Amino acid sequence: MNLLSIWELDKIKIGDYVGLASEVKKNPGKYAHTLEGKTLAMVFEKASTRTRVSFEAGMTQLGGHAIYFDFTTSQLSRGETMHDTAKTLGRYVNIIMARLYKHTDLLEIAKHAGVPVINALTDEEHPCQALSDLETMAEKGKLKAGNRFAFVGDCGFNMANSLMLACAKAGMEVTLVCPKGYQPNQKYLHEAKKYGKVEVCSDPAQGVGGADVVYTDTWISMGLEDEKAERTKAFMPFQVNEELLSHAKKDCIVMHCLPAHRGLEITNEVIDGKQSVVFDQAENRLHMQKAIMLKLMEKI
Repeated sequence: MNLLSIWELDKIKIGDYVGLASEVKKNPGKYAHTLEGKTLAMVFEKASTRTRVSFEAGMTQLGGHAIYFDFTTSQLSRGETMHDTAKTLGRYVNIIMARLYKHTDLLEIAKHAGVPVINALTDEEHPCQALSDLETMAEKGKLKAGNRFAFVGDCGFNMANSLMLACAKAGMEVTLVCPKGYQPNQKYLHEAKKYGKVEVCSDPAQGVGGADVVYTDTWISMGLEDEKAERTKAFMPFQVNEELLSHAKKDCIVMHCLPAHRGLEITNEVIDGKQSVVFDQAENRLHMQKAIMLKLMEKI
């Protein structure tokens, strides 16, 4: 059993992950030795703070051990195939998480590893982040059918893909708020619309109007640094600031998966304000990673 995409999860399975993460958070001692003697390989092609620390700390807290596996210091950097690497790792460890550029590389690992594989981010999806975000929404009383979720900014990349699917499957109404040229992936948009109301809007105030959750992320993802000036100009009207928030519900929550470029996609006043749950999100990565490993290792 793997976790490669929100695409493969239905509403019940999403609810199971959210419920288990909440239980792990409330009763950490209950699971302290659950994965004793087990080893997690953490395969990193892309840089990370929260993903690495939450998985490594989570595995330790579950009684297991994590190995950090960096592309640049492995034989992958010298041309070894993903096929051979996956088959080898599967002989050594009990579970693998991978943070990669290409989703196709993740699928190659999952095909050949012979152990559970977790998508810890690819160019197509970020299911671990999306599931932990739903956990945070549930904690704050926002994960309810009919509540409005507004994603503001670049809607054509992995976070928007995973979140539009996850929120739609959970019964929320989804609005993707973005400038022209940065619209959602059509494959994911078409799929999300099967589960509920999903709209695309190019007017920021209209897009967040009446929202229960306002979510933003970086405008300049890893690998797009050369587009910084162009993207900043296009996205500046979509900055999540106090004026934009005035159009959402008064009790809305503000989310950002971090790292944040303060003063660009979000202002200091908002990210540090009373409506922000950004650091609760960051904490919940730990609890969700533990829930994911427990579930895939069939220890619950």
